Amino acid sequence: MSHSTRCAACKSLRRRCPKDCALAPYFPPTNPQRFACVHKIFGASNTTKMLEQLPLHLRAVAADCMSFEASSRVVDPVYGSKKI
Repeated sequence: MSHSTRCAACKSLRRRCPKDCALAPYFPPTNPQRFACVHKIFGASNTTKMLEQLPLHLRAVAADCMSFEASSRVVDPVYGSKKI
């Protein structure tokens, strides 16, 4: 199934969104900022590798965790989500 609209990851990377895009379910086109933060901190390749190594039922949770950590790191690059 080819996506009628590209996911936020493919749109950001300026590529065609393949039918088996590993990032599409977790980075919808309606929320491009979510992928932008994750891409800035982890990189697209590392994010894809991490998600593909997990079982399907854990990928959504992992994407949420990466998104939370990345957005925290963008706000506070030193401590991230850790509070003193």
